[in-house]
Amino acid sequence: MHISDDDPMDMAAPPTLAEVAANFLVPVMSFAAQRSLEELGAGATGHSMNGGPMHLDSVSVSYTLWRNPDDRSDPVNLAELSEADRAALEMPPVRPLPDWMIRLTERMRFPSLWEAVMTTRHASAELTLVEHVNHILTNVFREERVVDGLFGDLDSPVDERHIERVSVVVDGREVAGMRIDTDPHVYAVGADLGDRVLTVVVAREHLPYITLAFVTGAPPRS
Repeated sequence: MHISDDDPMDMAAPPTLAEVAANFLVPVMSFAAQRSLEELGAGATGHSMNGGPMHLDSVSVSYTLWRNPDDRSDPVNLAELSEADRAALEMPPVRPLPDWMIRLTERMRFPSLWEAVMTTRHASAELTLVEHVNHILTNVFREERVVDGLFGDLDSPVDERHIERVSVVVDGREVAGMRIDTDPHVYAVGADLGDRVLTVVVAREHLPYITLAFVTGAPPRS
């Protein structure tokens, strides 16, 4: 096994949601504050023209899920991991690690809502919701849904025919929105907010522990 010469202690921490949002041209959406969810990280996609500066097109937010937020040591909070994954997490690091890397490694013991909430600029709300759902199915439910190997096809992808019109709670009020409630693995909602599109994709097993309500900007940390 090759070990990189890069010193982990020299690696920069991944950007926070606030740092990513500062470079986005429209407000970023997130889950409304709730004790069962803790911000895990933020990511972004973008484009550049002719090698120019990067323009962000979307921002996604991931969360750690606490099934029992009153007692984080409760085993009910742990994710279902394979023996190999659990052994890898128990193995002591071969080099000192920065605090942020230790924290992210520790969070791998718990279930997460990966790229659950996405804010997208200049997009069709319906197409963005469909693409978000299929993206989560391909990456989070690869073992269950992707056929013919690593670069195979998604089995039974969703499309715009699966969209229903519903209301979605944003900043404490109901707005016109949409949902996809036909997939066996995930549930999704979205809304066109004018200058941006909100889309949210959550594994069905996590739905009993969360409230599907959203706010503009990051809620205060608990």
